[in-house]
Amino acid sequence: MAIELRVPTILRTYTGGAKAVNGDGATLAEFIDNVNGTHAGLKERIVEGEPEELRRFVNVYVNDEDVRFTGGLKTEVKDGDIVVVLPAVAGG
Repeated sequence: MAIELRVPTILRTYTGGAKAVNGDGATLAEFIDNVNGTHAGLKERIVEGEPEELRRFVNVYVNDEDVRFTGGLKTEVKDGDIVVVLPAVAGG
């Protein structure tokens, strides 16, 4: 079993069109690094800065929990978890 990343349409160019990809890691940061190893460029659309932080206009959820309230990139992940990336959308 692995951790699943559900990829929004706008980022699927980095996954060869796949709606979901799998990876491993003990934390969200490790998981993103692992997925980026096979889908180069994806990390730069989710994480920025030094020290690394989630991009301001990207929302990330682990099992429906907003990671901004569970430790950000330090959020622990495990086999079977589902990570969802949603770019923030503005409109009116």
